[in-house]
Amino acid sequence: MAEKSDILAALAKIGLPDGGDLVSRDMVRALSVEGDAVRFVIEAPDAAMAARMEPIRKAAEQAAGAVAGVTSVSAVLTAHGPAPKPQAPPSLKVGRHPEPQAGPTKPAGVDRIIAIGSGKGGVGKSTVSSNLAVALARQGRRVGLLDADIYGPSQPRMMGVSKRPASPDGKTIIPLKAHGVTMMSIGLMMDPDKAIVWRGPMLMGALQQMLGQVEWGELDVLLVDLPPGTGDVQLTLCQKSDLTGALVVSTPQDVALLDARKALDMFKTLNTPVLGLIENMSTFHCPNCGHEAHIFGQGGVKAEAEKIGAPFLGSLPIDLDTRLAGDAGTPVAAGEGPMAEAYAALAKRFIDGGMA
Repeated sequence: MAEKSDILAALAKIGLPDGGDLVSRDMVRALSVEGDAVRFVIEAPDAAMAARMEPIRKAAEQAAGAVAGVTSVSAVLTAHGPAPKPQAPPSLKVGRHPEPQAGPTKPAGVDRIIAIGSGKGGVGKSTVSSNLAVALARQGRRVGLLDADIYGPSQPRMMGVSKRPASPDGKTIIPLKAHGVTMMSIGLMMDPDKAIVWRGPMLMGALQQMLGQVEWGELDVLLVDLPPGTGDVQLTLCQKSDLTGALVVSTPQDVALLDARKALDMFKTLNTPVLGLIENMSTFHCPNCGHEAHIFGQGGVKAEAEKIGAPFLGSLPIDLDTRLAGDAGTPVAAGEGPMAEAYAALAKRFIDGGMA
């Protein structure tokens, strides 16, 4: 069995372009050796350097994998500091009051729009949204991801983008692409350090702009990451957009299910079909002893799906790699491993069910 000192000795041979190595520069974090499996995090000093270090991450995995007794290596790249501040925004007024429209609309070229909601925050809805989008894209689908959480946009960080979208004419917004997904977020248009202090009409206007003024192109499915709750954004999306349906994400915890039921009732009230429920953080597998613990309870979301007659699309465990990958801007579904396989299976369920 390999020792941590053996792994560090191997990583010390990985030189950096600006001098030193991974160990001497103190970039190796959370190193663990469990039998023949090695895991560690490479923490760059800033996001700009992290963006250039993918070859070094791969070299580090190969070096650790060459140590005697090691058969499995997982290295995650992250950044210590914040992403560099984006350039000046385009000459496009964001968050204006909504414009009247005749009825529910859908962006040209978009086949399906699926809202992903939850009754409360903290259940991993945005993590599920980004990873599902990437998993669908890896299976050949043309996927868009709209971050509709106006007050707390998290998709720019999770998808690893910070560039401001272009607006060639001050009206049309050109979305960004990451990991095979076309994406848009209010977080890309605003100062990331400033709070968005808007009343409801400005929220609705911003959502309508991101749906109607963004050049989404030809998409099989547009996933909309909703904010938690049952407020203005949900109401606007369901009433003003031609939605295919909605997904509800919840943990099995009773408190989370109480709020998930409110989200389900909201979609029912707004005549939006519920396409399925996803149970997140369903189990925790101890990396040291392999023990499985149900931290937030067990089976609550599946039971709720059976109760209302909606499809239960699957359970996802609480997982450190998923959190590290999201913080690093590369969703875990973009890589390899058990969690990537779990999201691939979820994406296949979507495709087989005709939802994407």
